Amino acid sequence: MSGRIRCETQGPVAVVTLDRPEKLNALTPKMADELRRTLAGLDADAAVRAVVLAGAGERAFCAGSDIAGLDAYETPWAFRNRLDYGDVVRELRTPLIAAVGGHALGGGLELALSCDIRIAGESARFAAPEIKLGWIGGSGQAALLAHSIGASNAALMLLTGDPIDAAQALAWGLVSRVVPDAELLPEAVALAGRIAARAPIAAQTAKANLRAAHSMPLQQAIQYERDLQTVCFATEDAAEGRAAFAERREPRFTGR
Repeated sequence: MSGRIRCETQGPVAVVTLDRPEKLNALTPKMADELRRTLAGLDADAAVRAVVLAGAGERAFCAGSDIAGLDAYETPWAFRNRLDYGDVVRELRTPLIAAVGGHALGGGLELALSCDIRIAGESARFAAPEIKLGWIGGSGQAALLAHSIGASNAALMLLTGDPIDAAQALAWGLVSRVVPDAELLPEAVALAGRIAARAPIAAQTAKANLRAAHSMPLQQAIQYERDLQTVCFATEDAAEGRAAFAERREPRFTGR
């Protein structure tokens, strides 16, 4: 482990931190692999029910890939087949919250967009600056942006490469909430704690259902949701939820 990805658990919540603040938490291939292994380990840990992704330091959430290392790929095909950290984040089954403080640029923007929920500190700035360097994003940047903020706003960001601030991101729907910087991580952890208190199978199923709904026609999406509902309804947690409701007490979910 390089020490550039930190992971700490607070009960059922894990906080994963990109820890390269001197480089705006820009990711190297080694860090991407470490992030993959860290998140896979959290997915396999039944005690972890929600994850927060954050960046170390006050200047950035993540500035994307370390540009200084991009020329290390021997061929364009090697670059095409690199381990993509956006894919790594999207593969996580556990609910994931991005706590965005400072800059979220390029691949860092894609990382935030790949999380289920985004909370921003007042200092947050979001940009897709690749066009200023002669290329475009490659981890779903256009599709994820258009889905989050609409085609026109996405085009504005993608074609200019200019940043938007936290207030604009909130107005466009890119983030769910903006809080003072000092409150960002506590707010994200508290939200993760509320999610972690829900039935874990239902939470993971709700996440899978939402992701699938993005790419399915309406009737297929409704049928898929109904099938997933049936799976959830058959769990011990669903029976516990019904019993707790009848007995007017808080449910005790076990992930079964």
